Amino acid sequence: MSAALVPPFNADTARAKVKKAQALWNTQNPEKIAPAYTEDSVWRNRDQFFTGHAAIKEFLTKKWQKERRYTLKKELFCWQDNKIAVQFWYEYQAESGQWRRCYGLEVSLTLDTVAIGVVARLMKLTGGDDQDWTFVPDGRMAKRQMSGNEIDLEESERWFKDGITEEEIDALVLGDKHH
Repeated sequence: MSAALVPPFNADTARAKVKKAQALWNTQNPEKIAPAYTEDSVWRNRDQFFTGHAAIKEFLTKKWQKERRYTLKKELFCWQDNKIAVQFWYEYQAESGQWRRCYGLEVSLTLDTVAIGVVARLMKLTGGDDQDWTFVPDGRMAKRQMSGNEIDLEESERWFKDGITEEEIDALVLGDKHH
């Protein structure tokens, strides 16, 4: 893609930004991930609140010490100007050996009123999961808020098998599957 992945986003740049974030997170490398965020990036991840690169790296390091064999899929839901809403699913093996899947609709609540109505209805259907991604002009994320629901899985129920490639993740059609 030749277009820069900076706001204001259009359909192509928003989708590419989401897929770039997916690929980056699937590296599970906090040192590579942190620079995609501003130095003073504000995060809420469920019940945890923190700011800045050092805190992001610490959070991600601890996350992936507990969430082994992690694989993430993100799909563009909608966008406006410098905000993006994303539907996501990720799977991992907990320290206990139990497989888990987290899923949600990552939503910016500052979208226009039509999008807010659609998002509000979807949030009711998905249990209120939300994420607000806000970007600065150079394309780095300044704010990230995440909530998600988790369920236990049998290994046979996994969507993201070991060794799956980014192309295979993108080719998976999950449709109306939320969990």
